[in-house]
Amino acid sequence: MKSLRLRLTFKLGAAFVLIWALAATWMLNDLRNQMMFSLDQRLVASARMVAGLIEQMPGLASATGGARFSDEHLHVPGGMACQVSSLRGEVLARSHTTPDEGLESHQSGFRDQVIDGVAWRSFTLSRGDLLITTADRHAEREALNTSILLAASVPVGVAMLGCLCLLWLGIGQSLLPLNRMRDALKRRSADSLEPLQIHPLPSELKPLLDTQNQLLQRIAKTIERERRLTGDAAHELRSPLTAIKTHLQVARMTDGAARDQSLAHAEAGADRLHRTLEQLLLLARVEGSLSFDDGVQSSAEDVARLAIQDANAGDNSRIDLILPDNLSAAPVEMPVGLAVAALRNLLDNALRHTPADTRVELSVLTAADRVIFRVRDHGKQISSEDLQYLTQRFWRNGNSEGCGLGLAIVQAIVQRCSCSLTFDSQPDGLRVELGMPLRR
Repeated sequence: MKSLRLRLTFKLGAAFVLIWALAATWMLNDLRNQMMFSLDQRLVASARMVAGLIEQMPGLASATGGARFSDEHLHVPGGMACQVSSLRGEVLARSHTTPDEGLESHQSGFRDQVIDGVAWRSFTLSRGDLLITTADRHAEREALNTSILLAASVPVGVAMLGCLCLLWLGIGQSLLPLNRMRDALKRRSADSLEPLQIHPLPSELKPLLDTQNQLLQRIAKTIERERRLTGDAAHELRSPLTAIKTHLQVARMTDGAARDQSLAHAEAGADRLHRTLEQLLLLARVEGSLSFDDGVQSSAEDVARLAIQDANAGDNSRIDLILPDNLSAAPVEMPVGLAVAALRNLLDNALRHTPADTRVELSVLTAADRVIFRVRDHGKQISSEDLQYLTQRFWRNGNSEGCGLGLAIVQAIVQRCSCSLTFDSQPDGLRVELGMPLRR
């Protein structure tokens, strides 16, 4: 895997070089056109200059054919050929650089011609009965043009290389905050889960740092849940196991009714131990990341009937279900298993704190996009100071026979599934309202 610095430099450098190459090509092509235009204008200027000299030297017109004059007489720039001829094609004068075959000068203006295998660029000026032709070789024009283009290309190339070097250094400097994050993580111990604190940090990297810190927080919460589960299990299972062991020892040493009573107490302790283990496992699953969604959809009425069916280990004869006539048939927007478990725990808690000859009421109400399950018992009033502890693990009110996990599980389900949970303790009993979202 290539480094991020190398990949960024390659991609940005390639785009940078492409833009510079297009700009340089455009500039050099325009420079070439301007250079050729300047050379053509030099031919025009030279032809006009020779015409002016001829007007000042009338004897030139009567010179014999083939008469030669040096460059000094015609004042033609070096490397340029000049030829003066009559309208009949008779050459009256020419410079020594003019080819022996002469320059074609039948038409005025510019033309390209090849003489003795050499390409020429010529310009013919008509002045009276004379034709003045100036020309220079294409090879010399191209050589001059190439030298100028090279002189212009070198600074562009140097500037391009310099910019690539600066790009490499700039990307490396910009990646330093990532290196600081890497070094900070390498220096941390294996069990360190504190949030990273790196200053200064570019705004583009702050979301990455925040996400990293959120991950560390989730890991810390997961480890804390595991530790709490281990500690809670060790604490809460010790007492039932001790009680079971004690009752079994008593049963071994006794006979008759005392033995049967000890065995019954041991069996009750085993049942309590089983319920505690089930509640601990359910709480661990709810607080963890395990999925409960099995694709089943149930309405609020179905959830209520399933919870009543599972409540109190099937002994649900003391529960009254109150349903309104306009109850919505929309399914609840949460896993059915969690919805039933939360409502069942509320019913179990209500039955546990209600006298045996008193009934528990379950009312179901729907409002907008939510359903409210209201559970009412007829137990003792709970003080306002104790209401805040109802959902804490293993907290028991008075001499409750529960394991102290039922309402804690309900609270965990409420937090996981965006539900609501409220308690209202009155002299005639506790009222609990559990709100769940409905699917639109």
